[in-house]
Amino acid sequence: MLSLLTNHPLISALVLILIDLGLWRLISANGSNWKLVVRLVIFALFSVLLFNEGMNPLEPAPWADNVPLHLAATGLQIGWWLFGARTLTVLIGAVMMQRVGHTGRLLQDLLGAVIFLIAVIAALAYVLELPVKGVLATSGALAIIVGLALQSTLSDVFSGIVLNTTKPYQLDDWISIDGTEGRVTDIDWRATRLQTSQGSMVVIPNSLAAKAKIINFSRPSDMFGVSISLQLSPHARPQTVLDALERAMQGCRYLLSKPAPSVALKGSSASGVEYEISGFVVSMDQKRMVRNLLFDLAYRHLQASGVSLLSSVESNAPAVLSRPRALLDSSNIFSTLRQEEKDTFSQNMTLQTFRAGDMILPAGEVSDHLFIIESGVVSVQLSRGGVKFESGRMGPGEVIGEGGILSDTALPAEFSAKTACSLYRIEKDYLKPCLDARHDISEAMTALLDFRLHKAQALTQEVPKVVEKKGFLRWLRSRA
Repeated sequence: MLSLLTNHPLISALVLILIDLGLWRLISANGSNWKLVVRLVIFALFSVLLFNEGMNPLEPAPWADNVPLHLAATGLQIGWWLFGARTLTVLIGAVMMQRVGHTGRLLQDLLGAVIFLIAVIAALAYVLELPVKGVLATSGALAIIVGLALQSTLSDVFSGIVLNTTKPYQLDDWISIDGTEGRVTDIDWRATRLQTSQGSMVVIPNSLAAKAKIINFSRPSDMFGVSISLQLSPHARPQTVLDALERAMQGCRYLLSKPAPSVALKGSSASGVEYEISGFVVSMDQKRMVRNLLFDLAYRHLQASGVSLLSSVESNAPAVLSRPRALLDSSNIFSTLRQEEKDTFSQNMTLQTFRAGDMILPAGEVSDHLFIIESGVVSVQLSRGGVKFESGRMGPGEVIGEGGILSDTALPAEFSAKTACSLYRIEKDYLKPCLDARHDISEAMTALLDFRLHKAQALTQEVPKVVEKKGFLRWLRSRA
């Protein structure tokens, strides 16, 4: 091998370059460290070969009397400068990727361009012995002309460098730039690309992004803000509304307890009063679902407090329907009853109140009555492996105890008052004949019971433990 390199240095040098190009293509992206090591080794061999044969890249090429050999040596010496520039660029890129990740790609490209420019100027000065001062003067004048022609593009480039240095956002962050909201998919020389929630692609020039107001919804990474605003009648007492919205807020178990969610009166006018519920969730994917849930909970709890949502005028006429009668109208189970049946039902409903923390229905107990939640939040808890956890929260209009009414069965769930609650109670002795006569109500309650039993079974099912695979190296370490 050494004799081959000595006898045919020019051919060997060319072969080393081809081997480098071939291995760089063949080795996959997963073997980036191997690619770097191979390139360093080949560049070292290439350098040793040139210097041993008198082809010093810092001097003009030898064999001036032999034109073919002189041209070949000149090409290899120029190739050494370019090869070295490329190797140094790859090495710097590998170091930057470990420290700053993909966000440093723009700076890496800029450094690479500077390194290649220096390598070209050095090759012109040392190998070709050209007057570098004249070349630099000419290139400087040309750079000024090109810079004026590409002023906006250069503004995008340098703005991109600022954005990558200050890092107001990174890849996969969900941000808003001047009101345009989306997920960052790419940051290149010219622009930042966002993918919106509708799936479309937005391209924002870096110069505009650097000057615009940027909101990064992904920072901090463990919480994401969510809020809803409600316009209510100015005739409703603010404390009544705030209490109802507090219960709606507590009815959403997806809101983080720290930082604590809050309810606030934002402003008032003759046409309405604006209220806001705000809090935090653990992931960006939950924001839309939690907003929808908060609107629904706010509507139900406000209705339970006698406040109409989005009403600019509140009627002074007395309510025609009593609260238990209105509950039957809003219930999915009893809404099919005839008007006279609902009137009779409402007269056989007894109001029962619970303080926060009181037990409403223990787990495993067969209920002899049905509860309809009138106001407040009810916490539902299950047990898995002897450990209790909250599986859900219930609000106005939902029912408790249907298992005991239908088939004398009990749910494995424990129902307790999360806040102060008011529930209307219907005894089994009164309700059972109605279910026998009205199969539609019985089927609705049966479907609800089946859904809750299946959900409880799925949530309490033991998760199989993943057995960690122990390899030979792990076995050796355990014996060391």
